[in-house]
Amino acid sequence: QVQLVESGGGLVQAGGSLRLSCAASGSIFSINGMGWYRQAPGKQRELVAAITSGGSTNYADSVKGRFTISRDNAKNTVYLQMNSLKPEDTAVYYCNANIMDVRFIRLAYWGQGTQVTVSS
Repeated sequence: QVQLVESGGGLVQAGGSLRLSCAASGSIFSINGMGWYRQAPGKQRELVAAITSGGSTNYADSVKGRFTISRDNAKNTVYLQMNSLKPEDTAVYYCNANIMDVRFIRLAYWGQGTQVTVSS
């Protein structure tokens, strides 16, 4: 009964910023990697950014220097700070977390998705 709830999406002009958050809750024992994916209309879902429990990060080339992923382990929350947004960033953004529940079963969980729209 683990779930991820996202927030922070919206409409912004090119060059603007948004901050997404994703909080995990439920019968959690531990969380390993967390990340953000996005899917634009007619395109495949792609990895945007990922972060390990120790804080190591990885970014898609298209967002390097503009997006920053971070996490608050005490709150079971991952964030995505998006700056210098471009119309090409328009997509539904999904958070993902590798979670071991209290029964020691490890699974990947997904958030419900949040729409980010960047106007030109």
